[in-house]
Amino acid sequence: MTCFPIDLVREQFPALADQGRIHVDNPAGTQVPRRVADAVADTLLHHNANLGGYFATSREAGAIVEQAHKDAATLFGAANWREIVIGPSMTALTFHIARALAPTFSAGDEIIITGMEHDGNVAPWLVAAAHRGCTVRRVPFDAESWRIEPAALDAVLTPRTRLLALNYASNLTGSINDVAALTARAHQVGALVYVDAVQFAPHGLLDVAALGCDFCAASAYKFFGPHLGVLWARADLLRDLTPEKVRPASNDIPWRWERGTPQIELQAGLSAAIAYLDWLGAQSGDATDPRTRLANAFSAATAWEATLAQTLIAGLKSLPGMTIHGITNPNRIFFRVPTISFTHEIIAPATIAKHLAADGIFVWSGNNYALEVVRQLGLPEDAGVLRIGLAHYNTAEEIRRILESVETAIR
Repeated sequence: MTCFPIDLVREQFPALADQGRIHVDNPAGTQVPRRVADAVADTLLHHNANLGGYFATSREAGAIVEQAHKDAATLFGAANWREIVIGPSMTALTFHIARALAPTFSAGDEIIITGMEHDGNVAPWLVAAAHRGCTVRRVPFDAESWRIEPAALDAVLTPRTRLLALNYASNLTGSINDVAALTARAHQVGALVYVDAVQFAPHGLLDVAALGCDFCAASAYKFFGPHLGVLWARADLLRDLTPEKVRPASNDIPWRWERGTPQIELQAGLSAAIAYLDWLGAQSGDATDPRTRLANAFSAATAWEATLAQTLIAGLKSLPGMTIHGITNPNRIFFRVPTISFTHEIIAPATIAKHLAADGIFVWSGNNYALEVVRQLGLPEDAGVLRIGLAHYNTAEEIRRILESVETAIR
């Protein structure tokens, strides 16, 4: 893709037609292409039935659900679509897995969480540890690299480590961990690795085989889809662990992990979101392999986002009293996703966020559920940071307007 087709991309998203609104609240949820909304509506209007019946709409609904799992498997690089579990959110799925894993832990076993985690990959393990008498150990991120360094993980790994809860990309600092290297170290002591890929998934192609992890979770509404969580897990773990479920439900995977009637219409939207990414990848050539098209999509989007992020970071750094919490070196721009968090030495993040909102610029302030990050940074938990999260549908003109508004807010 020699020139990123930003105008064509923006045409896919109805919400972007309103030029008075700038959507940079993306780390908390992206906008959706029209095809996602159309798929949800079509399912509700023409294929609306529960699963397992002999009649047409039930069979059609079943096909939608199976296809969503297959499409998610392609996105995650899974070997088998039955390794995909779909649920209401990443947090709900993580609690679900934690409850199933807890009985395999013993008093004195250890669970490791990192200083980069969203609380969705912390609280479930704290609950599991409390129920089983496990010790929770923490590994901080490096203050210079902004990542979890292997040596820091080595310092807390022991033969009693049973699980490492590992963040792929921070939803506050934006930094990306070397998940494959960290996973390999955890596996050396026999620990399982649960990866939170929620913030990475909108900006890079997942490849669970290359990562080598045991679980990997993401949120569809962060990668241009509907409000669903998606989990990949090793097939043997999905078979051997015992989930909480109703007695008549299937014991086959993945259905034994998906409690109750699924959000069939949202699963249609999930497939449509992945189809959008496939479409984006097809703009750069005539690749016939879906994974290649997805790789092309993320390669082009990441390059576009990196340019925008560099402009935003440079602009923020030029303003007085600003501290950016994350990688700012342009030579390391690809070690982060375009989620930029900052604080001002005087003006509170919420005050700046309110000013930007009045200018039609949508951002988040606060801890963004990244309590471990805020605590390590020594920031007030309630105030937190001002977070601007870019997506590939944002533009250079929007960055210019954001910087102007921030500058006005801190005068």
